[in-house]
Amino acid sequence: MITPRSRHPPAHSSFSFLRFGSFSACCATAAFILLCISLSWGASSSSAEHQEKPYAVIFGTVWGPDDRPLYGVKIQVRRSDDKKWRWEQYSDHNGEFALRVPAGKADYIIWADTKHYKLLNGEGLQPAEKIQVHVENEERVDTGVHLK
Repeated sequence: MITPRSRHPPAHSSFSFLRFGSFSACCATAAFILLCISLSWGASSSSAEHQEKPYAVIFGTVWGPDDRPLYGVKIQVRRSDDKKWRWEQYSDHNGEFALRVPAGKADYIIWADTKHYKLLNGEGLQPAEKIQVHVENEERVDTGVHLK
């Protein structure tokens, strides 16, 4: 009669599982440990190199002539002493926009470019006046752009 125990040969030693493939198992374990150590060292050194620079946030909402937020309006931002627009973004579905600018004392000009924007009734929008925003340091500055 064949029993489940008779199918397998008896173990000769309590460490018989180490005999077959022990060298390859040790090599794989050592390689895994070295990989984990090198990844942990790499992560700690790269995080020190990639520290974020300080920044301020200019946050605003674009309002239409009927005092409702407008989606898809192009917002342009530049420093007050620059001539060219440096940052551009479109307002989201809530009419809001947010831009990161370098931290520190500076004045910024915000302008809504409505050249290609039309309302649902087909009318175009008058461009808003340029808005000046002052940033002191790492802070959030809230503003609103009202279109006519």
